[in-house]
Amino acid sequence: MPKASDLKKGAIIEIDDQLFKVRNIDVRSPSSRGANTLFKVTLMNIQKKQKLVETYIGTDFLKEADCMRKKLQFLYKDEQFFTFMDGDDYNQYTLSVEDIDSLSGFLPDGQDDILGMLYEDSLIGIELPASVSLKIISTDPAIKGASATSRTKPATLETGLVAQVPEYLSDGEVIKINTSTGKFNSRA
Repeated sequence: MPKASDLKKGAIIEIDDQLFKVRNIDVRSPSSRGANTLFKVTLMNIQKKQKLVETYIGTDFLKEADCMRKKLQFLYKDEQFFTFMDGDDYNQYTLSVEDIDSLSGFLPDGQDDILGMLYEDSLIGIELPASVSLKIISTDPAIKGASATSRTKPATLETGLVAQVPEYLSDGEVIKINTSTGKFNSRA
């Protein structure tokens, strides 16, 4: 049973025998001494597609959904669905564009190391690795000698995601992006 302070975006929890996916977590630290840190969690009911907002303190225990976890590979995206494949038995699973939500910017074709959560043999959510490698498609030209500065510039990546990158990077380079913050980590 995870604590509220251990929740991650995309996790699946069970409340009153219904499955909910964590969409957003807002951490609020109170200003008075001795007060507990509050976690305002936005949840989406997987079956009913209804939004629920709950507030927990960091020590509250939540019931993790009894889901089977499988390692998946992202294959492709069409107008309505993202398609994933299990590398062991080659079964394919789909998630709708709404279910993927903001994670689509971190899914280049062929991405491995995706953890799929299956409930009754259907894919209900995914967890991404800590960082993914993405190619820079377009950015301003590289500036010589810019490696000594910490200035950044916007770069459009192969998935359409726009991230701030150091000035010394140019088009065609492959970089690592943190999937929880969307920020530049390093060159790949």
